[in-house]
Amino acid sequence: MQTILSGNWELLLLRGVVAVLFGLLALAWPGITLLALVFLFGVYVLVEGIVTLAMVVSGRAGQSRRAMVALGGVLDLAAGLVTFAYPGISALALLVVIATWAIVTGVVEIVAAIELRRELTGEAWYVVGGVLSIVFGLLLLANPGAGLLTVALLIGIYALVIGVTLLVLAFRLRRLVPRTA
Repeated sequence: MQTILSGNWELLLLRGVVAVLFGLLALAWPGITLLALVFLFGVYVLVEGIVTLAMVVSGRAGQSRRAMVALGGVLDLAAGLVTFAYPGISALALLVVIATWAIVTGVVEIVAAIELRRELTGEAWYVVGGVLSIVFGLLLLANPGAGLLTVALLIGIYALVIGVTLLVLAFRLRRLVPRTA
């Protein structure tokens, strides 16, 4: 693994630079970042729908499942069109999914911590994480406008932190590459 990484340190450096630039842009323009994510989702589901329907038309979808596959393709197309027609609603739907995920994850973490207390100590940290997840989800639902902006800012912060770590790793790996001539 070290050889693969150190031999390609320049690519890690490039990834780090791109991540840092993306993070800075996301922090500078969180609204545009959010809109770009919504439109990226719209493009994805449109392409997914087209490819799925092409499979149905070409006969590559099994005969017994053809109607279900076609329905999936039509739903993908509809989701893509709705995303482009109503990007605000699509962004709100994304926020609800993220908030629901955070709440459910928090509950699961708390339940897991209760189960783990029989096997290890320090499970209280898992409970704290679960409570924080639930609070985060509830805060997103309580103020969706700020929640959407927060998600875009968190993506920017995440990209910036990951980018810096990749830059540090790339420069550290560069030292492992043998110097020739």
